[in-house]
Amino acid sequence: MAKSDTPAFSIIPRGDRVIVKPMKKEEKTASGIIIPDTVKSEKPERGTIVAVGQGRMEDGKLIPMDLKVGDKVLFEQTYRDPIKVDGEEYYIFNEASILAKIK
Repeated sequence: MAKSDTPAFSIIPRGDRVIVKPMKKEEKTASGIIIPDTVKSEKPERGTIVAVGQGRMEDGKLIPMDLKVGDKVLFEQTYRDPIKVDGEEYYIFNEASILAKIK
């Protein structure tokens, strides 16, 4: 069964998918200069896993997820698939699309 950070979370990912809540990005430099969208680089973003699927099927066996709820992760902006739940933005990824866990 999928897990989430709150019982009220209404989206349950299937298979090897995870749902990530992105961390807020700074829109200004340390000196207070606002960074326009056209100048922002395509650096990986950070987020927190809020729900995970059961895992993937391989040769008729369920391979459990390596990620779990609460993990901090890096993901590329180009692979995100945004959804809105209760006014909050989340992304759905396949487990393989997550670049790294942050310790």
